[in-house]
Amino acid sequence: MRKALVKRITKETAVEVAINLDGEGRASVATGIGFLDHMLDLLARHSRIDIDVKAKGDLHIDHHHTTEDVGIALGQALKQALGDMKGITRYADVHVPMDEALTRVAIDISGRPFLVFKSEFVRDKVGPFDTELVQEWFQAFAINAAVTLHVATLYGTNDHHIAESCFKGLARALRRAVAIDPRAAQEVPSTKGTLGG
Repeated sequence: MRKALVKRITKETAVEVAINLDGEGRASVATGIGFLDHMLDLLARHSRIDIDVKAKGDLHIDHHHTTEDVGIALGQALKQALGDMKGITRYADVHVPMDEALTRVAIDISGRPFLVFKSEFVRDKVGPFDTELVQEWFQAFAINAAVTLHVATLYGTNDHHIAESCFKGLARALRRAVAIDPRAAQEVPSTKGTLGG
């Protein structure tokens, strides 16, 4: 089973993440940040990856440390669950509409961490959540998962919809990229014979 458990404890946060890549899209998420919980719930649902997240952080300061550390831990869990990456599809891309917003997400589970994020928000906040933290989460996730990730919102005016299309796009791309290719189930999908490094 492609599962992982990651615990991250700092002076700012305590985060525990468990994932199952071959799950049913079940989510149990409690970060203390309602908007982040919503995004992670739909990430699980649309990726079909079971995701459990428990986080406690210095929310009396702001949402930054908790949001970033959840991204770090979830990225580390994905990398751990993928193991030697034999048989994975590796590449995927998707366009996800959310009402007036449209976002393109492309991923390469390459072992080479990189993020290109081209989504702009109209306002500083969605409710109490700082919209700049959407990019912070994606940065933390991509670097720690060691994936190349491109996220671009082509257009949109509602910040909730823009953020949601980004997370749903990641979910749908992950769903395809982590899937086992039955024609190459015992092969690492690289001419080098290895991914990363």
